[in-house]
Amino acid sequence: MKTTPVFDSPARWLRLPLLLLVCLFSCFVHLSAPEVSLMEARNFTAAREMAEGGSWLLPTMNGELRLAKPPLPTWAVAGVLRLTGPTDNLTLLRLPAALMATLLVVFFWKLAEELTADLTGEEAAPGRTAWLAALVLASSLLLITVGRDGQWDIFSNSFMVGALWLLVRGWLRSGAGYGWFAAGGFLVGLSILSKGPVAPYSILLPFVGCFVSPLWARRGAVRGHWRGGLVAAGVALLIGVAWPLYVLYHVAPAALAVAQTEIAAWADRHVQPFWYYWKLPVFTGLWVIVALAALAVPYARPRLTRYLPYVFVVGWLAASFVLLSLVPEKKERYMLPMLLPLALLMGGLLRYWEVVFRAPLVPRADRLWLRTWAGLLALVCVLLPAAMIFFQLPGFDLRSVRFAVAVPTLGLLGTAAFFYGFRRPAPAGLSGVSVTLLAVVLTLLLPVYPVWERRTNDPGMRRLQQVRLNPGLRGLPWYSQTEMHIKQVWQAGHAVPLLQAPLSVPRRPLVIFSLAPEAVHLPPAWLNRTQIVQIDSFYTDHTRAGGHWRVWIVRAKAARTN
Repeated sequence: MKTTPVFDSPARWLRLPLLLLVCLFSCFVHLSAPEVSLMEARNFTAAREMAEGGSWLLPTMNGELRLAKPPLPTWAVAGVLRLTGPTDNLTLLRLPAALMATLLVVFFWKLAEELTADLTGEEAAPGRTAWLAALVLASSLLLITVGRDGQWDIFSNSFMVGALWLLVRGWLRSGAGYGWFAAGGFLVGLSILSKGPVAPYSILLPFVGCFVSPLWARRGAVRGHWRGGLVAAGVALLIGVAWPLYVLYHVAPAALAVAQTEIAAWADRHVQPFWYYWKLPVFTGLWVIVALAALAVPYARPRLTRYLPYVFVVGWLAASFVLLSLVPEKKERYMLPMLLPLALLMGGLLRYWEVVFRAPLVPRADRLWLRTWAGLLALVCVLLPAAMIFFQLPGFDLRSVRFAVAVPTLGLLGTAAFFYGFRRPAPAGLSGVSVTLLAVVLTLLLPVYPVWERRTNDPGMRRLQQVRLNPGLRGLPWYSQTEMHIKQVWQAGHAVPLLQAPLSVPRRPLVIFSLAPEAVHLPPAWLNRTQIVQIDSFYTDHTRAGGHWRVWIVRAKAARTN
């Protein structure tokens, strides 16, 4: 009797629940791990100041204007803080980003359905290729890392993918479709409010450029809906430029200075070589073998044309790669726009494999790719327990419950990978193994990740989180003698601006942070009229060798009486 894998042709009504289940593990399970990143610290600090009564249209970060990034993602976090009250709970603060990552997967699924709807390979199982592509995207390493990070990229990318779906619906419909175009323009505007022109450049431009070119067989549909395109562009500009114009009107000098700095950063910061993004397949995670096979044009092109518009999707991927590579500033998370067409290619290849491995004779090349994929999955299942022991992961010693659960679970998954790759080849079975293995790894390893991050910390060193609980500091304004890193500002719980003269002699006590061993330099007007006492100290480094801060209380001296 033939075994039927769980992911092999689920009922259409099951596709959305299964996809959301994968997103649950990818984006929501143990959302509080890891610790706050640099970009998150900036976003969360600005959101905290918004929620505590600051301006929502002229955001501040540590008391200073924060105009380098548009405010929509910060609004989302500030909205959470207004609902929950002041909180350091990373699960709550990252919830908007995780929801946007899930929305991106759903938007991409619907876009893929539009692009593959009329192909002959979809007749037996309509929408199957699009669902497989969305499954790959939802469980890819890059989406997991970006979707769990509470900053700007996931918002701008998600809104833009939704805009592509709505625009394609408008272009491929026989009527005017003004509603679709207006809705698409609305999402483009929200994308601009999330990270300016980044997503229009990295997602909209390469997609539309290929859609109106000979790479797309029905390119005439775009010319037939030029009025709808104007509607979309008008709505997008109306929404997208509203905030920049407001900022330019109210704080033009600061806005222009920030714009010059950000433009210069594209060429000066995080500069990487042109070929930096060639490593994209690695960021598909457990799907890397499928990604390499889908990118092997001589192998993939004759096999995938029945399941997706292959030439168009490859052109979309190539155009995204070129445009992103032309920008000197490069980061790993910037590859997400390239992952979209790659995921669609991989979905088409998985669909082809599902069909071909039901045939009596399977081409040798197909069997080789599938076995390589199965071998990789089995190898991961074998190496993970060894890595737990070798790296001495917290909570995974030989007698721990976690290790006792991990070993048989990974053993079963490794056996399943071998079975579906060699004994009874089934691509759907290997897809199920990949997704399940991902869920197991995230569930077991993420809780110990924060402990692993702090493994080199001296446990006896006092930290800023402990200092903020000092009762002697409550209710007092805080200042820093030297600029404090934004991660420390976030941990402080409120703004710690630089102490800048001239300042009048304080009428009530205030707190000053200084980086040891520097002495505290008070403004001249305070000399002989204030007293300063060290009340606490803390470390920001892993060891006592650096990052030692002292905390002082400054009080005005009592006036002398005759």
